Amino acid sequence: MAKGELAHLARPGVEIRVRVTPKAARNRIVAAEEGIRVYVTAPPEAGKATEAVRKLLAGALGVAKTRLVLVRGATAREKVFRLEE
Repeated sequence: MAKGELAHLARPGVEIRVRVTPKAARNRIVAAEEGIRVYVTAPPEAGKATEAVRKLLAGALGVAKTRLVLVRGATAREKVFRLEE
């Protein structure tokens, strides 16, 4: 997914639900009918996958990664991020 491609979702306060697949072959985001799937090459240990998702998602939204706050799912595949102002 290109940089800023999810920019239409970049509204302060919006919660973005994603399904994460760690240790993927390459980093990518797929927006499908069932939701947003994020594939990252990072392993699911010590928050590495979550940080990789935050960075990738921020790029797709066209915002700084510090504006994305993890609300739920620190150790789960289903994660919810909130976009702060």
